[in-house]
Parts: sequence; C-alpha cells; structure tokens
Amino acid sequence: MNFREEYNRKLKSLDEILYLVKSDYEVCVALAGAEPMDFLGRLHEIKDEVQNVSVLTCLNMANYKFTSEPDMEGHFINNTWFYSPLTRKAHQNRTASFLPNHLHLAARQRLGYRRPNIFVGTATPMDKHGYFSLSLSVTYEREYIEAADIVILEVNENYPRTYGDTFVHISEVDYIYESNRKPPELTIVEPNEKDMIIGNYIAELIEDGSTIQLGIGGIPNAVSKALINKKDLGVHTEMFTDGMVDLYNAGVITNKKKTLHRDKFIATFALGTKKLYDFIDENPAVEFKRGCYTNDPYVIGQNYKMVSINTSLQVDLTGQCCSEAIGHLQYSGTGGQSDTAIGAQNSVGGKSIIALYSTAKNDTISTIVPMLSQGAAVSLSRNDVDYVVTEYGVAPLKGRTIRERVRNLISIAHPNFREQLKKDAEKYMIW
Repeated sequence: MNFREEYNRKLKSLDEILYLVKSDYEVCVALAGAEPMDFLGRLHEIKDEVQNVSVLTCLNMANYKFTSEPDMEGHFINNTWFYSPLTRKAHQNRTASFLPNHLHLAARQRLGYRRPNIFVGTATPMDKHGYFSLSLSVTYEREYIEAADIVILEVNENYPRTYGDTFVHISEVDYIYESNRKPPELTIVEPNEKDMIIGNYIAELIEDGSTIQLGIGGIPNAVSKALINKKDLGVHTEMFTDGMVDLYNAGVITNKKKTLHRDKFIATFALGTKKLYDFIDENPAVEFKRGCYTNDPYVIGQNYKMVSINTSLQVDLTGQCCSEAIGHLQYSGTGGQSDTAIGAQNSVGGKSIIALYSTAKNDTISTIVPMLSQGAAVSLSRNDVDYVVTEYGVAPLKGRTIRERVRNLISIAHPNFREQLKKDAEKYMIW
C-alpha cells in the first residue's frame, strides 16, 4: 500500500469538507485544544443548507458563529459535555445545550443513544507507516473514530506528536484537510494570595511519593507552586498542565514511585502553553490514554497514594458539592470530578480534596451554605467527599456524621458567616 497516494486521494479542501454535513446529522469534534478550529470556524457558512445539525463538543476554545449567533437556532445545536464562557453565552441564544456525564462514561453513554454521522479531529502529519497522532486529546476521540460513518482529520504540523492511544492509521480516515494554524494556548492564571493559602493547605495533605491529579485555574496553579519541596510525585491525571511540567523540571515529579505505569505521565488530554506542547512532543515518558481508562475509578484506585484535587463553587453543610452550576444555570461541567474523587479514595493511602474560596462576590456570599441554591446540580455526592479546603483551613468529612460535618465545614467558612450558618443548621435541623 502506498500511504502517500492514499493520503492524496483523501485530501480535500475545507469547502468540500463542509458540504459533507447534512441536515439531521450528528457531528462530533475533538475536545478543547484538539478542536478542529478551522472546521468549526466556518461551519456557519452552510447554515442555509442544513437544519437540525447536532454538533457534539467539549470545552469550546473560540467564539464560533455556528453557536454564538442567534440566527443559527434551528440550523445547529452545540451539544456539549462542558460549558466554557463562550458556551454560556450561546445557551442564552438556545444554540447550546449541556450533556450531563461522568467523563469516563461520556463516550459510551452518548454512543448508546446516538451514533455519529461525522467525526472531525486534529492530528499531526502522517508518518512513513501511515499513522497520524491525535496529539492533544484521546478523551473520547478514539471511540468516535471507531463509530462514525465518516472520519475527517484536520492535519497540522504545528501540533505535538504524542504517544499512547493517539495513533490513527490512514486506512481509518475518510477525508483529510490541512491547516497551519497554531494550537490554542491557555492563559496561565497566576495564583493570588488566597489561592496560595489554599494551595499550601492542600500541599500539607500530599505525602512524598503520591500520585496526583490536577486541573486548571488559580487554585490548582497554586497547588503546583506549593508542591515544590515534595519528592517523587507521580502523575495520573485527566488534564496535563503547565504546572506539571514545572514540577518535573524542578525534580519534584519523577513518576518513579507509581504503582501503575511507573515512570510515565498518564493523561487523557493536554491544554496549556507552548511550553507544555513542546514538552509532550515526541516524549516517550508521556502517554495519553482514553478517558474511559484514565478516569475509570477502578483504574485510578490502583495508584498508591493517589490524590485527586478538584474545585467547587458551593458546598452545603452535609457535604454536597455543586461544582458546575450557579443555581439552575449551567456554568461548566462535571468533567472527571466524581471519577477522580471516588478513584482516589479507592487507592491505598489515597485522598480526595475539594477546594473553593469561602466566599463569592467580594465576600458578600458564603460558598458554604446550609442548602445548595435552588436548581443547583450535585456534581459530587456527599457520600463521596473526603476533604474540603478553603483559605480558612481543612475540613475532613469522610467517615463523619452530619453533625460532625456541620462543625467541620463551619470552621472553614468565612468568619462573617459562621454564626448564621450555626443558626441555619439549627433552624433546618441539619444535624
């Protein structure tokens, strides 16, 4: 087989690719930094040719007109596993809808309901053996490549070539178009004073030799900085971040004490800066595996001293966490929070940590509340919460009664709200 001839036969212009989309199709695209941005950026151009197209996405990286413009309603619906600021705006136009999920089950559950007509993802150039690398994400991409009627790759030499479950052969691909844009980069949020206080509390809970999972934002970035004096940490994570590169370069992360995939970074997607992308490019110490594997609580639990670190928006006095909504309005997504929280607690010596600021809106609202806001989603059940951390300390909840949880959570609430929380606990008999 001449792979280059086959590549050339399948190579199309983006104009030709767009017109493969038909009314009533389900089109799935790759996640976050792996989004086919050229395709999504021009999808609105065929609006008058199609009706009722479901575009399945996760964490949109740009303000795509197919979902941001009100007149797209009825033509496209952005069905997404995770809301970004851009998707929240689209929701108001009725051009976006949230798809509830646990990350490790996301692909399986959607595929059990509806199979895709088209999958579009990004990839590095084909090698001499006919293989592309899916580069920045294999969270659900492999499952959709295997299930889709039509598989399309946006091939881009600027993307890092990564190892693991990332390889796709030319024989699995129906069409290709080429791009030379740069991968999207994530602005790194520098931790503020409050973040660093929380980060230091969390670092005290993490022992040398632990395997960690971290996310994005000021608090996770503060945790990375606070871990600088730890030894022999490992990584088994949903998202590969810049902070992990910094800890590796500082000699903190070695992956040598891991009990699963020793000496390897394990992740399902990466999102960050060029520094991160350069680090993972052709790096045999980094393996990207399907989200159904990396986020399976059973798999996570096989890591010795596994520590899961996630953030939340609101926690009630019994321990229920709402991490994805503000009241009834969807804000982000469940992602892998419950996957990793439960998985870490299955680990020998493992810990699950939920972090949040004690207040919102300039200290006018307590985030520790007697009851979650009306309509709020429960992202993590109170049965699955281990530690909760704010800038006022650490509240252990695992194994505690409701009365013990109330006491512990009030102790880490903002001082301005502690007396009212005590009164509310009595009023509503939360004991």
